Amino acid sequence: MIFLGLFTMGLSAQKAIIPLWPNEIPNQKPSDEKEKVETERFIWISNVQEPTIEVYLPSKSNATGQAVVIFPGGGYYGLAYDWEGIDMAKALNSRGVAGIVVKYRLPLSKSIVKDKEVVPLQDAQRAMRLVRSKASEWNIKEDKIGIMGFSAGGHLASTLGTHYNDKVYERQDDADDLSARPDFMALIYPVITMEKSTTHTGSRGALLGDNPSDEMSDRFSANKNVTQDTPPTFLLHAQDDGGVPVENSILMFSALKKADVPVTMHIYPKGGHGFSLALQDKRLKNWITLLYDWIDNLE
Repeated sequence: MIFLGLFTMGLSAQKAIIPLWPNEIPNQKPSDEKEKVETERFIWISNVQEPTIEVYLPSKSNATGQAVVIFPGGGYYGLAYDWEGIDMAKALNSRGVAGIVVKYRLPLSKSIVKDKEVVPLQDAQRAMRLVRSKASEWNIKEDKIGIMGFSAGGHLASTLGTHYNDKVYERQDDADDLSARPDFMALIYPVITMEKSTTHTGSRGALLGDNPSDEMSDRFSANKNVTQDTPPTFLLHAQDDGGVPVENSILMFSALKKADVPVTMHIYPKGGHGFSLALQDKRLKNWITLLYDWIDNLE
């Protein structure tokens, strides 16, 4: 296993990188392909070969026992890894919440041999189970582990929130005996639907191909798979989002409301797409406070 940082007796782990899969990575064959990391504007990772979780824990004296598993966006073409991952984990740490960033595989990798549409979900389910298995070690409460996703990462998070019981890989260890159901979801300018008229075309094409069947499109439209057991949800979007139409969040809100699942939605008139913490935007820069308050008041 790969570790950056140390777990020591009496100390919190500030950073550790752990492989998701202890044995063979499911739905993948050996390949000469290499992972690509670019750092011009932010850390952009593509062609993920070895999925991991990167763990950031608050000090024990500040810890609330809550944790958030974070899925960065990138249209299923890559991962905006620090912009929508590490930065969010550190922000959550400042409020006593553990932040765990998932480097998940992308459906465009040539090393994937079949069923490319379930590859991100396989990694998402495993990440939730692995974090839950480490709860006592990381000073986390097993029933206080949520998920957070941005853009296409929001699609993956919403897919996990509605397909956590789907059997998409074979058991590898004791962690896989645990539930993959998140206790809550935060979906930030998320892709929700795969319907052509409303989806983000790039994410849909990368995940499902150019002409998916209606059955496949419905399966990966989270709003069509909401049940009364779907986790409580926080939605955030900008009305002028030119990448992922705001209707995605509205569809999810309506589906959750119909199923009587607690849901909170904030829609800003301006902000565009991919704003992350939005620290340079006077309108948006306090959105994270809304999320903190929402998490604090979860029942």
